[in-house]
Amino acid sequence: MPELTRLNAGHAPAVLAFELANRTYFAASIPDRGDEFFEQFTDGYNAMLAEQEDGVCVFYALVAEDGSVVGRFNLYDLEDGTARLGYRVAEHVTGRGVATATVRELCRMATARHGLRTLRAATSHDNAPSQRVLIKAGFVPVGPATPADLGGKSGTWYQSDLQP
Repeated sequence: MPELTRLNAGHAPAVLAFELANRTYFAASIPDRGDEFFEQFTDGYNAMLAEQEDGVCVFYALVAEDGSVVGRFNLYDLEDGTARLGYRVAEHVTGRGVATATVRELCRMATARHGLRTLRAATSHDNAPSQRVLIKAGFVPVGPATPADLGGKSGTWYQSDLQP
């Protein structure tokens, strides 16, 4: 089973490889990161690590035994016990419960390590796999997500009130 690890500078090559290998797969259900993301990857990655250092966000990599990254699980905008959850998993591990198990693990970690009480996540109406992951992980729909929330698509916000 892959290990959920807090993102660090040493993960950068594996994260870039993960993003490149799955770019087309991701773009089928979520907005593409765009060429600029890849062209300026090092600067963007370092900015993420700085945000993490400042306590604004927490980024995790799901790392396989061979050192490859098979998922990204992120907590954004940590404030007043609440954060937004974002995640993506490699195409070759989908359909095996990896995302659901990791979101559940991250929910436990969000409380224990980060003192969070509530997680929110938005998913587009056409991203049924992500909706299933959230529901299986204990999230409930709480209202509409606008195109501004989801890179141009409409969808639903989900929320989980975490157990201490």
